[in-house]
Amino acid sequence: MLLVSAQPTQNAAPLRIMAEDPRVDVLTAYCSLPDPKLFRDAEHLTRGAFDIPMLDGYAWVGLRNYSPVPRLSRFYGLINLGLIKLVATHDCTIVYGHSYLSFWIAIATAKVLGKPLLLTTDATYIESQYGGSWKANIKRKLLPLLYNRVADLVLVPSTMSKRFICSLGVPEDRVVITPYVVDNEYIAEAASLADRKQTRKVWRIPGDALVVLFCAKFLVRKRPQDALQAFARANAAESFLVMVGDGPLAQSLREEATKLGIEDRVRFIGLVKYSRLPEVYAASDVLVFPSEHEPYGLPVNEAMICGVPVIVSDRVGAGYDLVTEGETGFVYPSGDVDRLTEILSEVLCDREKLKRMGEAARGRMERWSPRENAETTIEAVEAAMMS
Repeated sequence: MLLVSAQPTQNAAPLRIMAEDPRVDVLTAYCSLPDPKLFRDAEHLTRGAFDIPMLDGYAWVGLRNYSPVPRLSRFYGLINLGLIKLVATHDCTIVYGHSYLSFWIAIATAKVLGKPLLLTTDATYIESQYGGSWKANIKRKLLPLLYNRVADLVLVPSTMSKRFICSLGVPEDRVVITPYVVDNEYIAEAASLADRKQTRKVWRIPGDALVVLFCAKFLVRKRPQDALQAFARANAAESFLVMVGDGPLAQSLREEATKLGIEDRVRFIGLVKYSRLPEVYAASDVLVFPSEHEPYGLPVNEAMICGVPVIVSDRVGAGYDLVTEGETGFVYPSGDVDRLTEILSEVLCDREKLKRMGEAARGRMERWSPRENAETTIEAVEAAMMS
């Protein structure tokens, strides 16, 4: 089987598992390899933070990109003609998306040659985060055709994505959830070795304080200001807010913290290398993830693996599969700062509840792991090959 992906990611653990499975022979074709020239917008500002091995333990190939203007933010930014031969020489192809010309080259080749084709998407809404009603109108017509007539099966990372795809008229039996995961074992081990007291010492936060964590890019769609405002309103004693990230809103957030009178209880620590993130989670007590457009949200996985409960908006895809209300975390309406404040007020005055929820969160992630991802992917391929 051939996997067609735009670029390597930090989520390679399922690929390593499939590389050892005798049922499949897998090759991952990357349309681009890490290159700062490709990342020219705020959405990609964290790419340099991924300092863990992303190309070890599985078979892959990097394809030549013929685009005259290589970008990951443009449809024509990836043009990889080498996909034609690769699709032709494999039994089955999985294409991770449809946002680049390269992906359509792979899709067209598979259909012309009559090869089984699986398409993946993490979409949860028809509307684009960038606006534009014309794009939404095109999607309403194109996506049902793409997923019903072109793809043999559709792979999605969450229940939220499956509900969306099915709402387009795609039958449920054509949509398979392959859990969106990180390397659970790596993160859990790193967190277990972390020195919580030392990390807090660096942050200038007392060891017995409660720490609310925001970990995301400082972009409008991530709504970092909601975390600041709700934390200020909750006004819980002996609590601190740690803001991990960077982006266009960085300066305005610092100014907002001062305006709210909480600058002495907020720590802006900038971008953190991926290998050090488990230390951040291990030194925190609850994660707030208030995005208004978040098809999935991997920080939810990462925090819960480390035993940290989560508070997410209802626009965060991960919440639908991983958050059990009051047990592993909370879900609230996106943009509802009053409700977010209520939740923070509740949990920041009950250390025992936070601890219980953290343990439940850790337990939930034992059943949402790279192994489940690899197994469901292989089963989907087998089903497509037999259809």
